[in-house]
Amino acid sequence: MEHFTPLTATIGGVLIGLSATVLWAVNGRLAGISTIAGNVMPLRRGDLVWRLLFLAGLPLGAWAGFAFGPSFFSELPDKAPEIGLTPVWLVAAGLLVGIGTRLSNGCTSGHGICGLARLSPRSFVAVGTFMAAAIVTVFIVRHVVG
Repeated sequence: MEHFTPLTATIGGVLIGLSATVLWAVNGRLAGISTIAGNVMPLRRGDLVWRLLFLAGLPLGAWAGFAFGPSFFSELPDKAPEIGLTPVWLVAAGLLVGIGTRLSNGCTSGHGICGLARLSPRSFVAVGTFMAAAIVTVFIVRHVVG
């Protein structure tokens, strides 16, 4: 297995679970990113600030982890991975993810973290579908195309 990072993966998982728990405990809301982002518009009084703060924290947290993580954890790479896709393919991939989240009534984070924790049958089906698609995709990319 390449790039196995058990320490930072565990810390990241704990932080994701903690953030979902805090959002639920403090605000009574689920931490499903597609729902949080999708409900920014139309503007609703008292509902916009926490959504924008939560969404702003995602790239800021990623930036902080990339900027400072390698100094604290030797298992982290010093440079970002290279993505061999053109901007057109990246936009197409983003649109497909958006369509998928609409079709499944939520994203992987919403179903996998919050839905499974609430024992939602729909989330169990969604996560099973995500995992099956990921397994098939990796197989095709590594053994058929690659």
